Amino acid sequence: MTHLPAPRDVGNLPAPRDGEGLPASREGANLPALNASPLVRLDAYVAEDGSTVVNGHLVQMGGARPPNEAILDAITMFARTLGAPVAATVIDRTVQQVARLRVYPDGSSRTIAEEEDLPPGHERIAAEEAAFPPLARVERIMQHAQREELHAAFVLASALREHLTLRRGVEDDLSLEARAIEAYMAYLRGDYTVSTVLALTVARIRCRTDLARAAPEVARATAAWQRLWDEGQVAARGQELLHMWERLSAEGLVQHQSHHAMAQAVRTRLERGAPYVEAPQQAPVAALTAAQGPAAPEDKPLKPTRRGLRRFTRWPGRSAD
Repeated sequence: MTHLPAPRDVGNLPAPRDGEGLPASREGANLPALNASPLVRLDAYVAEDGSTVVNGHLVQMGGARPPNEAILDAITMFARTLGAPVAATVIDRTVQQVARLRVYPDGSSRTIAEEEDLPPGHERIAAEEAAFPPLARVERIMQHAQREELHAAFVLASALREHLTLRRGVEDDLSLEARAIEAYMAYLRGDYTVSTVLALTVARIRCRTDLARAAPEVARATAAWQRLWDEGQVAARGQELLHMWERLSAEGLVQHQSHHAMAQAVRTRLERGAPYVEAPQQAPVAALTAAQGPAAPEDKPLKPTRRGLRRFTRWPGRSAD
């Protein structure tokens, strides 16, 4: 059985220097500099199971505290440390919505519409990622994985991929790398269906935008697919993989013996268990996704930002825990 290789060399990254949690002290690397550009927004993420991340750190959910309160408390700490209002973007998968917030040092907050905040662009992306480097977040993900805290690693990887995709777009190199890491974390925790979906998304994009770099991504998707047992999933996703391998082979891009072996393994498994179906010419990605089962997480539409979201609105005087 082929094992899913880690994206690039992320498995050998050093452990992060800063600790977990949300430190209120200036020594904590999770805080922006006092003179940070006003372009910088914090980011938060709520997974479908309620796991909550703020700025690449898992938030410990004490008692029955809901994720929105935990996020507001954490961001209030930033605002008090800086002595100024703080902006934040929250991707909340429990309600399929992106919320943009402004949180004040007194604990109050309000949601804002996109046009109320500074417009997106390359300058903002550069400022936010300089304040909170994606590589530091990857290091933290890998530290959790090395400690076999695989749920935490997967949630952090999902948060990283979601925010990079929101900022940079689905086909950006950093967004694709984050998705490959998320697929790897899903594989390690034994969620082979999610791993296959995510890895196939990366492979599909590479085949469309940069075919010369696609073979390793198709290999990772194949390794995850080989762990699937559901016949429908095996057939549908295996046929797409086979088409990818055949296209790469036709272009002379299947050069490693291991890749030849994987392509043959896909062909053999399909011949034994499911008929080969010729792919339609220029099939839309949406149609392929619908035919192949669950969509990749980022394909689930997010509702547009609205003002006055009650769960993220607090009156002055509310204290952070």
